[in-house]
Amino acid sequence: MQLSKRLAAELVGTFWLVRGGCGSAVLAANFASPVHGLGISFVGVSLAFGLTVLTMAYAIGHISGCHLNPAVSVGLTVAGRFPARDLLPYIVAQVLGAAVLALIASCKPGFELVASGFASNGYGERSPGHYSLAAAFVCEAVMTGFFLFVILGATHKRAPAGFAPIAIGLCLTLIHLVSIPVTNTSVNPARSTGPALFVGGAAVDQLWLFWIAPIIGAVVAGVLYPLIAESRRGSAQKLALD
Repeated sequence: MQLSKRLAAELVGTFWLVRGGCGSAVLAANFASPVHGLGISFVGVSLAFGLTVLTMAYAIGHISGCHLNPAVSVGLTVAGRFPARDLLPYIVAQVLGAAVLALIASCKPGFELVASGFASNGYGERSPGHYSLAAAFVCEAVMTGFFLFVILGATHKRAPAGFAPIAIGLCLTLIHLVSIPVTNTSVNPARSTGPALFVGGAAVDQLWLFWIAPIIGAVVAGVLYPLIAESRRGSAQKLALD
């Protein structure tokens, strides 16, 4: 598949992730009618993020691999599943997004982009549960590492065919259920960058963590998974074939 088409798929897919996941947090999480509350809360937001990945994996997985996440692309490169020459173009395509979500949200009377937080990530005072920098860093690194571990396992040649998007989507849902109180859940530098750039200020100041921690977690998983999953005999046969 041509690189341009793969990059277009990553751009569309990452937009869908930000629109569906962050959009659910901004537009629907706390929504309430005069009669009864209709907000989806953080359980609904968790499901929304998982569903965006699940649906888009079936839609563009055969085109671009449906990374939608710079940390995933880095981890797959480390694991030998993705060519290093395509890494930077993928990351650039993934980072673009969030503009339409800002436009929709800002059309609501009384909505203030900065005051709302716009589903941005943070630690300390910007953490939903006021978790420290150290807690946020460990949470993001560990959660991203396990996310990539599941991706590598679900897409392995010996894994059941056709079920990878379900496992990956449910994994991302679980990650959000656990870590929304800690950092508002990133595990994805692209997902963090879009909202942070719109909010500015402290959101941008803390953005470094949501690049470094997920990438570290992904790199560790990219190194560990092949050591666990690939037999020495299989590696020897691969070398012989090469």
